[in-house]
Amino acid sequence: MPSKIDELKELMKHHLLEARQITKAAEEDGDRDFTPDEAATLREHMAKATDAKSEIERLKGNDELRRTLADLGDDIALNAKTDQDGRRRTASGFELPDRRKSTGEQFIDSAEYAALMATAPSGQFGQKQRVQSGMAGFKSLVTGASDTSAGAFVVNDQLGLQVGLDAFQRPLRLRDVVTNGTTTSDTVEYVRVTSTTNNAAPVAEATTAAAPTAPASVPGALVNAAGGGYKPESALATAKITTPVKTIAHWIPVTKRALSDAAQIRTLIDAFLRYGLEEELEDQIVQGDGTGENFEGVGTVSGVQAQAWDTNILVTLRKAKTKVRTVGRSIANAFVLNPADVETIDLLQDNEGRYYFGGPSGAGTAQTLWGLPVIETEAVPAGTGYVGDWRKAILWDREQATIQVTDSHLDFFIRNLVAILAEMRAAFGVVQPSAFVEVDLTA
Repeated sequence: MPSKIDELKELMKHHLLEARQITKAAEEDGDRDFTPDEAATLREHMAKATDAKSEIERLKGNDELRRTLADLGDDIALNAKTDQDGRRRTASGFELPDRRKSTGEQFIDSAEYAALMATAPSGQFGQKQRVQSGMAGFKSLVTGASDTSAGAFVVNDQLGLQVGLDAFQRPLRLRDVVTNGTTTSDTVEYVRVTSTTNNAAPVAEATTAAAPTAPASVPGALVNAAGGGYKPESALATAKITTPVKTIAHWIPVTKRALSDAAQIRTLIDAFLRYGLEEELEDQIVQGDGTGENFEGVGTVSGVQAQAWDTNILVTLRKAKTKVRTVGRSIANAFVLNPADVETIDLLQDNEGRYYFGGPSGAGTAQTLWGLPVIETEAVPAGTGYVGDWRKAILWDREQATIQVTDSHLDFFIRNLVAILAEMRAAFGVVQPSAFVEVDLTA
């Protein structure tokens, strides 16, 4: 039995050494691929070595087999150890280059690299820390600051536009307090109430059927005319107003490549263009001068009341609210103020230095004032404010905001450009100007 195992060991060793010679020849020849003949011979030697190993395993127990293979492996450099020069040496001095690990693997497995990583438990370390292993060629600084070093492998985080375009847009709330309607025509006719006269009064019972003895041209004369029974006359002055539907639009050029390669760009552009329409619409509702293609905004409509500065900003705004009620015979539903004037209100203090609206530790901007919501908008110039019953201002939508894309603009077709157009059509009118008060907030 011992002689049979010895023979198998020698046979296995012979075939492994033959296989090693073939691989060594390929390595020394520029680490080339095996030729077809070499590959066939290599397979044959490995198969015979495997057969010998299987026979040894059958004849011997596992423990003895492991000792035998260890002794055999040491003889043919299977158990070689790598020295600091990156070469493997066996107990017998047989020397081979280490082909089992790549240079990068040797670097990662080095004691120096392990010591460095131990100083960075989270797996992250500063750009100027140095790794110097015992391997030749790895004595320079590895830094993430250079594109010719570790920086070449740094992948930037792509966060996109996380907050969206809302971060760059002012809140638009004026549409929420006006009356919203629709129209299917290019023009809108409506009745504007310019003044009212209410002469309602108690009337005595008539005592005679004779003709009136008081002249009818004297206001209220018939009420007290002899014989009684005459009813007072009131007046309601109106005007028919015709307002055309106006178009608000803008566009932006974009390359087809940008639309194809950037998934978010179309969504962002659509949101940007739609917002632009609504922002201009809000500006027109307040400050449109009625000329050309501009709306007739609240600030330019004849018949809007005025409130002069009185004592301070809070008193002035409260008096304006009263005018909406007493003169305009309406119930105000909002103040519309510039952010600078809202800031002035927020910073108001009493005689003890206490803020009226909570101060820095409070909720911040006054959301209500004298029981009414406050709408901040740059559509109102600083130093001027408005209060009124905004339900008596009507916005008629003819066409809601639409987005269109075309390459037929100019020479866009041959330049792979497209124009993205946003457009809306609407009309605006104030049905009772006296229900609004323009407030002077300048002391």
